[in-house]
Amino acid sequence: MQSHTRVGRVDPDDVQRVITQETILISVMHANNEVGTIQPISDIAGIAHEHGILFHSDTAQSVGKIATRTAELGLDLRSIAGHKLYGPKGVGALFVREGIRLEPLIHGPGHELGRRAGTENILLDVGLGAASAIAQSWLGMEFVRQLRDLFWNMLHDAFGSRIALNGHPTERLPNKLNVSFIGRAGSEILGRIKNVAASSGSACHSGSVELSPVLKAMKVPPEVGMGAIPFSLGRTTTREEIESTVALLIKAVSQSRS
Repeated sequence: MQSHTRVGRVDPDDVQRVITQETILISVMHANNEVGTIQPISDIAGIAHEHGILFHSDTAQSVGKIATRTAELGLDLRSIAGHKLYGPKGVGALFVREGIRLEPLIHGPGHELGRRAGTENILLDVGLGAASAIAQSWLGMEFVRQLRDLFWNMLHDAFGSRIALNGHPTERLPNKLNVSFIGRAGSEILGRIKNVAASSGSACHSGSVELSPVLKAMKVPPEVGMGAIPFSLGRTTTREEIESTVALLIKAVSQSRS
């Protein structure tokens, strides 16, 4: 059985151990943006509430992809971002459970129930609401999940033991696939591919490659983590695009340096 750390999952027992008398808030993202691992939010919320501590989760990555019902997750506060669910850029929302009072972010007139002064952008607000309503029909993203699994299976068939999956094998967002080309540099592989928009799991600075902080925290070995590439599929991704990307990756890896 893999450890929580290796698959990028927070261990609720670890949360329990670090709570002190000074702890007033616990915040854990619902799903990781890089490897897609889904966190045991309801379990952690239960621990927080046993100690009378407020619990917040950043659900920007998960909204519109998996169920994120506030009551079921046990959240006191939650944040979302419009552009992550096909809504407008530059707008987000913060849910605040009734009875919780927050210090205003910006003082002044009493906009947004006194939490942030400044005139609201109604167009963006309506856009976020419309995107959220449409997202209800996409929950689970089963078609995207099937394409993601096809993507992984094709890569695994092509590279075998030379490729590794980063993140939880099952408790993962349906659109996320983070893979490592072992012994290679993900940034170099991507540099040889055109027409595929992805980011490397490692950062290149002044000729040197640095391991992603997420993969480093997951204790992924450098020879594995340096070859990481996180892919994100979307509602419009097609099987043909997956097959084309796999072909491009096979060619790019064969041309890259060990």
